[in-house]
Amino acid sequence: MTIKDISVLTGYSVGTVSRVLNDQPNVSEKARAAILEAARKNGFRLNANAKQLKQQRSNTLLVVVKGTSNELFGSLLETIQAKVASWPYPLVVDYVDEDENEVLRGVQLCLEKKPQGILFLGGNLENFRKHFGEVDVPCVLVTGDASELSFRNLSSVTTDDRQAGFLAVEHLARLGHRNIAMIGGVLGISDITTLRFDGAIAACGEYGLEFDKNRDYVSGRFSYADGYRAVRTLMDRKCKFSAIFAMADVMAIGAIRALQDSGLRVPEDVSVIGLDGLAIGDYTVPRLATVRQSVSKLAMRSIQILREQIEGDLDPRHETIIPAVDWKESTVAISGE
Repeated sequence: MTIKDISVLTGYSVGTVSRVLNDQPNVSEKARAAILEAARKNGFRLNANAKQLKQQRSNTLLVVVKGTSNELFGSLLETIQAKVASWPYPLVVDYVDEDENEVLRGVQLCLEKKPQGILFLGGNLENFRKHFGEVDVPCVLVTGDASELSFRNLSSVTTDDRQAGFLAVEHLARLGHRNIAMIGGVLGISDITTLRFDGAIAACGEYGLEFDKNRDYVSGRFSYADGYRAVRTLMDRKCKFSAIFAMADVMAIGAIRALQDSGLRVPEDVSVIGLDGLAIGDYTVPRLATVRQSVSKLAMRSIQILREQIEGDLDPRHETIIPAVDWKESTVAISGE
């Protein structure tokens, strides 16, 4: 009989079972009674060495950031750090590359840092599906919807990425654009990209726009450089477009630079819309039209939920925040193509 067995029997997370058996606080009386009764009935005896290891858990909160150049995550992290500055939980931040497995990194850091809980800024659901069972502390996935995974210690707070992609293309279509190119992450690998792409394609269908993925879509990292390279690739393909939907503001800014370097004006020759709502978009020339995510809501809700999960025995929460179009200077209506 192990702690995991008791977790299965009672329906409580491994982390909750561990706190009860190690006589730690922040557990409801209902959970404590059920777990102790299950342990008694099954003759469970806590291993002294295991107990000693559990008692070594630190008071830190861990933030695992997926990607080293995602400015949205930078803004989220800044807001999170300001919020927890007055809390009794020091923050430890760890970055992984976009291609790395963020969950396996979290498992490793749980062994090394012994955190109270983890915020994952970005993540691939397949990685969580395969490996999250090895994590025994409360966690929140930020900018990803983990509701389908049904882990008791995993909550999530996300923007409606499919709706965001739809709104971006709808905005361009209502301005009269018929030929719209798109640039974003790698489809099938990035959950966020796939959702935004699906929403954009749904808008193409609703507004009767033709779209050839092999011709009109270029993938890369969410970075200025890859936004620039994506536009050059579209031009090399002789792709005809009057507007570009970039699935991240940083890609949109790189795209504008590439268009201008090619002698094209934004928005007079090509309209560009991004997605995120980064502050830097207010200072580009022209100011960047974007589908805005609420950084403050994403950050505040995720850290509040994590603290509630750490300090109480609550069911996981999965919240979705609705985005909105922020119409600025980089898109313009056209009469026809």
